[in-house]
Amino acid sequence: MRLVTFEGDRIGKVVGDSIVDLSALVPGAGTDPMIRLIERWETLRAEAEQLAGPALPLDSARLEAPVPRPGKVIAAPVNYANHKEEMKQVGDVSHLGFFLKAPSSVLRPGGTIQLPYTDRRFDNEGELALVIGRRCRHVSEAEALEVVFGYTCLLDITMRGGEDRSTRKSFDTFTPFGPWLVTPDEFGDPTDAELTCSVNGQLRQKANTGELIWGVAKLIAYYSSVMTLEPGDVISTGTPAGVAPIEAGDEVVAAVSGIGALTVGVAADYAGTCPTLGAGSGPVPPPPVPDGPAARGNASRDATGG
Repeated sequence: MRLVTFEGDRIGKVVGDSIVDLSALVPGAGTDPMIRLIERWETLRAEAEQLAGPALPLDSARLEAPVPRPGKVIAAPVNYANHKEEMKQVGDVSHLGFFLKAPSSVLRPGGTIQLPYTDRRFDNEGELALVIGRRCRHVSEAEALEVVFGYTCLLDITMRGGEDRSTRKSFDTFTPFGPWLVTPDEFGDPTDAELTCSVNGQLRQKANTGELIWGVAKLIAYYSSVMTLEPGDVISTGTPAGVAPIEAGDEVVAAVSGIGALTVGVAADYAGTCPTLGAGSGPVPPPPVPDGPAARGNASRDATGG
């Protein structure tokens, strides 16, 4: 099943080219309606599968992030060997563990990434992400996939430099994800999904999730050994090689087989000068794509970071 949040706080399932409204299944206010659905999924699933209406055309609906207000966004640093190599990193996820992104950085599909500074480099990072389905702690790797509610596409937009990852990746709009959640029975094996990321139609990243250094199950097992995972928490699994600068006017598309494509724009409507001093420090990313989209003017910008 493909589940969406749309038109503010409505939730639904995607059936063909339509959205069947499931909002009546989780009446009330307060928490994110998708989180309420996730919490009650065991008892509501059969009814959700049977509902046939009301429905509206998918192409006329405004999609929100599948979980607009997650409790936590947990991300895996340096989790593909080829990205480790391109960043000239000594350590990877097995050394670094994880970092947290601000939940306020979430952006809806079709939204616009707002670059905050004119004098820093910002890169695309396409990833497979998952949403936790039940409260859990100390989950074994063998049982880890049982706590996954659904899978989705995510862009971990990154400012390069020496500041802490949670600073460089937590700007508002820096965590687009969606367009929907695909339940595990429909998505299939998370160790064999094709991931791509393109900018202005130019392919930059292509990988298979089987290439992850720590796969989905190991990430969940480790993260749950550190903290309690809650329904609606988002875990992003890391990005492969192919990171490069983005700038205002670009269109970024992350896609995962079995899910679909997440498309967002890029703008710099409120950009100013960066007040922190991390430019020129941190791991060294690859140079801008030669003669490619988004290479315009970036060669003179901050060329280092991680």
